Amino acid sequence: METAKNRGGATSAPTGGWTALIDDIVAGRWTNPETGKPAVVPYESIVIAESLEGREAELVSSLGLGDTFTVVADKATWDAMGARVARALEKLGPVKTIILDHPHADMATIALVTEKLKGAEGVVAVGSGTINDLVKYVTGLDGRRYCVFATAASMNGYTSTTASITLDSGLKVSLPSHAPAGFFVDLSVSAAAPTYLSAAGFADCLVRSVAQIDWWLSHRLFGTLYSDAPYIIQAEDEIALNRNAAGIGSGDIGAHGYLYRVLTECGLGVSFTGMSNHGSMGEHQISHYIDCFAGDRHPGTLHGQQVGVGVLTMGRLQRHYLNSAAAPKLNATKISFDGMVRRMGPSIARQCFDEIQPKIFNDKAIGALNEKIADLWPVLREELKSFVVPVDEMTRLLKAAGGPTTARELGLPVDFYREAVVHSREMRNRYSFLDIAADAGILEDFASEEI
Repeated sequence: METAKNRGGATSAPTGGWTALIDDIVAGRWTNPETGKPAVVPYESIVIAESLEGREAELVSSLGLGDTFTVVADKATWDAMGARVARALEKLGPVKTIILDHPHADMATIALVTEKLKGAEGVVAVGSGTINDLVKYVTGLDGRRYCVFATAASMNGYTSTTASITLDSGLKVSLPSHAPAGFFVDLSVSAAAPTYLSAAGFADCLVRSVAQIDWWLSHRLFGTLYSDAPYIIQAEDEIALNRNAAGIGSGDIGAHGYLYRVLTECGLGVSFTGMSNHGSMGEHQISHYIDCFAGDRHPGTLHGQQVGVGVLTMGRLQRHYLNSAAAPKLNATKISFDGMVRRMGPSIARQCFDEIQPKIFNDKAIGALNEKIADLWPVLREELKSFVVPVDEMTRLLKAAGGPTTARELGLPVDFYREAVVHSREMRNRYSFLDIAADAGILEDFASEEI
């Protein structure tokens, strides 16, 4: 296995170690400034260290998951860390293994894993997005506590209380689930993982700017829930991570430490709000559309890689509006249900169309919304500009981390990516600048310039 690079302390851990602040949040010692009360999160142990070798059994034992153990991995994550974890657990009791063959986080695999985990006591996932989501969702169905050893910093879902699952219809959704009792990171393992995995996780962190702009826009226009708490806990680490973006691409252990801190903090933010909006708005809708409807055109890229390209698209779209002192002027919403059926199929189209009804505006409603936007825009524009990371800077950072920055670099047909930009707003009732641009009549022209 490739060895991760240690830069001799060039990228040092924050004072208090890699879980500083995270430990306080988990222990209930951190006070949420919005509520004045200690934060409550459903986690028992989060450990991030340069190496966990020799500590695996101790970490799992501390959770009291049971006397027998079942390790769940796929072929790649078994080689990366699963075999090592299984050997270590043998000193605690009998160990069974489930090694999945190129699994997908879909309902068919959920059924398979549910069957394989019947009667399993201490469930230990070893992997990243797919493995964690599968084990999280299956154990969440009956409340069995589990833990996860991360093998790649490829996404922020390790500490979230939702699981990203593809339904039988083909629609990918975030389903309510539960958190792992323990989340354990061996930075040496993750830093040695293929660069594209870490770059995907970095892209999930780069989301902050564009997602915060979309979420605040929605809050100000419609009074939807908004919270600063998820951003407060990751603010300093975001700066440190961006400063070390090149270290993500070069396999630097310290850079991966900051990557995991931001990924972990973003996941913890879900516990404060009960939703993922702080890190998932227009840019994620673009990626979801790709995953759901690309079919044979899908290049096999990770969700996070697609999100990174979506971040840059949203950055350019938001820049178009925030550079103008003139308020956007919208027309009545034009969404063709028949067109949705052609693109999505009847089942998904009906589900999505029903969900997005609150953001479909007739002439009367759009008139009232235009008045509100015109009244708010001078102040709202400045508020939104305060969240901006310039799109040219985000492009530089994503390249430094080793991530693709265009649809062409993803290997995705450009015409399909443009379709995703235009129509992804039809998938979820989350209001973003995609909706502003569509109702203003410029989204198709804007998307035609995306490559």
